Amino acid sequence: MMRSLLISTYEMGRQPFGVASAAAWLRAAGWDVDCVDVAKEKLPQERVAAADLIGFHLPMHTATRLAAPIIASARQANRSARICAFGLYAPLNAEWLRSLGADAIFGGEFEAALVAYAASQSTQSEQSTQSTQRVPRLHFLVPERAGLPPL
Repeated sequence: MMRSLLISTYEMGRQPFGVASAAAWLRAAGWDVDCVDVAKEKLPQERVAAADLIGFHLPMHTATRLAAPIIASARQANRSARICAFGLYAPLNAEWLRSLGADAIFGGEFEAALVAYAASQSTQSEQSTQSTQRVPRLHFLVPERAGLPPL
């Protein structure tokens, strides 16, 4: 079974919906999913080392800036992992995130693209939602909140 690690860096004390939604989609696709909210808990390096896919939820500027050293550290700790960034601020910072070690970037309503990327074997994938692209209408799943701090 493929292992993923989803990381939230800043949700102002709230449970990270973007991570919970991504977890539901990846689990539905057969992935083993770990979630870490580094604003509330330490990031265990053994989880980073064991992951095949590491995803960073970037819903805002502060979360993006806080993720930078963790992305770089994750790339150093696990060179074979595919690292992606998803959320509203990921496409806005795509070039910078790639320079830190991110392989793929997904914008808002990222769930279907994230699962497609997870299922692929490529590390050179990019999808970003721009105002000129039509965003597909998704049937959203109930967020998977196991492993996250309580609401």
